[in-house]
Amino acid sequence: MFYNYLNNIYTKTKSVIVWHNQTCVFYNELNFLEVNNLPFDPDLCRNESEVESKLIVQYLLPQLGYTPDTWHQEVALGSIRLDFLAFAAQALPFVIDANSPLSVVMEAKHPKQNLNNHVPRLRHYLTSLNVQYGLLTNGKEIRVYQKLLYDIQLVFSCSGKEINTKIEEIKKLIGRENLNNKDILNNFKASVISNNISMTIKEQHSMKIIAVYHNKGGVGKTTTVVNLAAAIRKRGKRVLVIDLDSQANTTFATGLVKFDDEEFDDIKDSNIFHVLSSEDFYSIAEVARKSNFSNPEINVVPAHIDLIRQETELNALEYSRLILIDKLEEVKNEYDVVLIDTPPSLNLYAKIALIAADYLIIPSDLKPFANQGLTNVKDFIKSINAFRKQIRKAPIELIGVLACKISTNAIAFLNLVKYSNNNG
Repeated sequence: MFYNYLNNIYTKTKSVIVWHNQTCVFYNELNFLEVNNLPFDPDLCRNESEVESKLIVQYLLPQLGYTPDTWHQEVALGSIRLDFLAFAAQALPFVIDANSPLSVVMEAKHPKQNLNNHVPRLRHYLTSLNVQYGLLTNGKEIRVYQKLLYDIQLVFSCSGKEINTKIEEIKKLIGRENLNNKDILNNFKASVISNNISMTIKEQHSMKIIAVYHNKGGVGKTTTVVNLAAAIRKRGKRVLVIDLDSQANTTFATGLVKFDDEEFDDIKDSNIFHVLSSEDFYSIAEVARKSNFSNPEINVVPAHIDLIRQETELNALEYSRLILIDKLEEVKNEYDVVLIDTPPSLNLYAKIALIAADYLIIPSDLKPFANQGLTNVKDFIKSINAFRKQIRKAPIELIGVLACKISTNAIAFLNLVKYSNNNG
């Protein structure tokens, strides 16, 4: 990109001459902040790329005092991908560690995007990277959020047409000079607080993600998910159900299916496939639907019968195995328990579920085929844990084998226990 190219030259030479938009511009340390004093016009931003270039790069960064050596574009930090990362202090070479002076994350969205759908992801970025401020914009609206302990709060908002008159307010919050001053003050406060023995630390909310899996069909996976969700919800917990099975039995059981009438099939264009196939769109908050099959109602991310033929498309996406982790991270403060129904196979959808989950329940109907299938399940879990180790994620914790469709024949139950002990 043009601005990455400019940034590379600037950081090496501290000056560069660029012919851009029919204008010859000379950039150096003294006049970088004066290269673009033209007012911003939100009507010129027709897509996300233009929000990045015309609002953030050409207008906001110079106005806020950030020279090319104090910000970076398209930054990848593990599974996190930032549009812009700015530093109050000069950060060359660019190294991320506990002492890095990370100050502002800036995220640009398409002008038609609702910014509310992207707040959970910004929260994840700020709290995970310990960044003080985040700017979120679609060109039509500009918001600034400040990181608290484990959350963020909105501290400024204006329309794109107001930004020229509100720029001084934004400078006071995230202008480079003001952030440098705040860092000095915060360092002083930290030294005072460290000597105060009555410090209070807020406990971080912990969302439990449970996959219900067996590679044999008909053993009670969907029944387990649906009934467990209803029972946990009645205990006052906030529950999210995710259907990752192309048979969509959980979607059907929770009353969301309308596959039999194509005219009313409103799930086809917004279901778990869209969550997994898009990094920037189709958040869980956007796709999840309220189901009143239980009282109180629960939220369900539905599946669709087209899921089976869409697996090849997902397999071609490198991030498909990990995207559910990021999407769930965005709603970690919205739910207490997430239950994932899985397909009876060793396919991509099963892998995605077990990679994202913290815990695993294996339902079994106690019959010979299900018992024999436990060996395949054991090997599958082993391969999943090997992958989890590569991404620095702890092994999935097995809650246990859940006996379903209990037979009154005690011998069948004893056989299952014996088999499980021998193969556990």
